[in-house]
Amino acid sequence: MLDQIVSAPPASLVPAATAGVFGLMIGSFLNVVIHRVPKMMQRESDNYVAHESGKELPHTDRYNLMVPRSACPHCGHQISAMENIPVVSYALLGGKCRKCKAPISIRYPIVELLTGVLSASLVWHFGSGLAGLATLLFAYLLIAMTFIDADTQLLPDDLTLPMLWCGLLVNLNGTFVPLHEAVIGAAAGYLSLWVVYWLFKLATGKEGMGYGDFKLLAALGAWLGWKMLPIIILLSSVVGAVVGIALILLSRLGRNNPIPFGPYLAVAGMIALFHGKQLAQTYLGFAV
Repeated sequence: MLDQIVSAPPASLVPAATAGVFGLMIGSFLNVVIHRVPKMMQRESDNYVAHESGKELPHTDRYNLMVPRSACPHCGHQISAMENIPVVSYALLGGKCRKCKAPISIRYPIVELLTGVLSASLVWHFGSGLAGLATLLFAYLLIAMTFIDADTQLLPDDLTLPMLWCGLLVNLNGTFVPLHEAVIGAAAGYLSLWVVYWLFKLATGKEGMGYGDFKLLAALGAWLGWKMLPIIILLSSVVGAVVGIALILLSRLGRNNPIPFGPYLAVAGMIALFHGKQLAQTYLGFAV
């Protein structure tokens, strides 16, 4: 099924361009998700510890993806609608807060552009039907998890588990792969890294990866099927090795510093979505 979707004629330019504009707006929201989800997790943890200890809760104000309004972390200036136009506002403001002139991270427009470009590319390749819309959700979740893991070395259950269940639901009628391949992919994805984790821990006494990585690979298996798992693991290892060596050579990362594996799994998952069939046939010698 996946090969039929990938080989289908590309969608027209208008739906792809519309998806690109929509993706820019979603990218702006993903910036909020990336920034706030780890803080929401920490606040929940702090409140739980305080509650169990019989202490006053440290966080009683509302804090979620909608409240409070986005504001400059330096001066507290609330971001207006005109200051929140994806990419455009960053360029017009010169990458600085309008009030205090503190620099705004370049990552904000990067996430918006990445989301927009991926959205257009996915609709162009997969169309604007169920498969195309499903791939947008697939990409948005991976983008959010990539940057959260890069920042915190955490892959939140609030993102990995919904992605896993959505993958199974999307494949109920074989949208990408038959349901039985999706179920096996979810189980095999989790167990394969679980086994590697424990073998590494028994051999070295150290934890080589987190449980979030198991869940992310399980989610990728649920979306793309068990046959894609070898190519995803191979691609993520290659990408991780290249990036890790580059960072060490650039002296931006010590040899003993942990490197989050989630971003490499996410990149590998996107590559597998677009080109997994061809890669599997060329390098692994089996059909997907």
